[in-house]
Amino acid sequence: MCTGGCAKCLGTTLIPLAVLCTLANILLFFPGGKVVENNLHITDEVWYFGGILGSGVLMIFPALVFLGLKNNDCCGCCGNASCGKRFAMFSSIIFAAIGVLGAGYCFVLSAVALNRGPKCYTGTQWTYPFQDGNYLANHTLWSACQSPENIVPWNLTLFSLLLVMSGIQVVLCGIQVVNGLFGTICGDCKCCGCCGGDGTV
Repeated sequence: MCTGGCAKCLGTTLIPLAVLCTLANILLFFPGGKVVENNLHITDEVWYFGGILGSGVLMIFPALVFLGLKNNDCCGCCGNASCGKRFAMFSSIIFAAIGVLGAGYCFVLSAVALNRGPKCYTGTQWTYPFQDGNYLANHTLWSACQSPENIVPWNLTLFSLLLVMSGIQVVLCGIQVVNGLFGTICGDCKCCGCCGGDGTV
């Protein structure tokens, strides 16, 4: 596959992932699917907007750049038929790095949130009743959270989704870094003869 076509494929995949990560983060503001009376009762990691900013907004920019690479003008500069495309592929590496940082931020936040567990009412106070992810393998501990209802599976499911999706985003952006390097060094096969050249890049 040509480097431009590969980038477009990656961009097409990143867009829905960014949307899903944003939705997952928004749902975390409603513990157990309900509106809380006090925002202080929401798990702290939710307020860091890992899914909205990291895997959402910051991922949109690389995705749009990747989508536009295949249609980029590759007619070149300074008489080099592939110069324009090579520069575009080089710039995609920078945006891919931004994507890695954003998705990495979401990944780390999600891992911390899963390990720490949700903030909930234990009968005496709003606190974090779990330690070092001990609730993940022992479901009987979930009863320590009396309110909001179903807060443990709610947070566990959404943060797990964020962890998986942000991990996929990191991998896809990493692939584009490699793809961008190939495109920068070797050019893109779609540039062949675009300016009336002989078809070589």
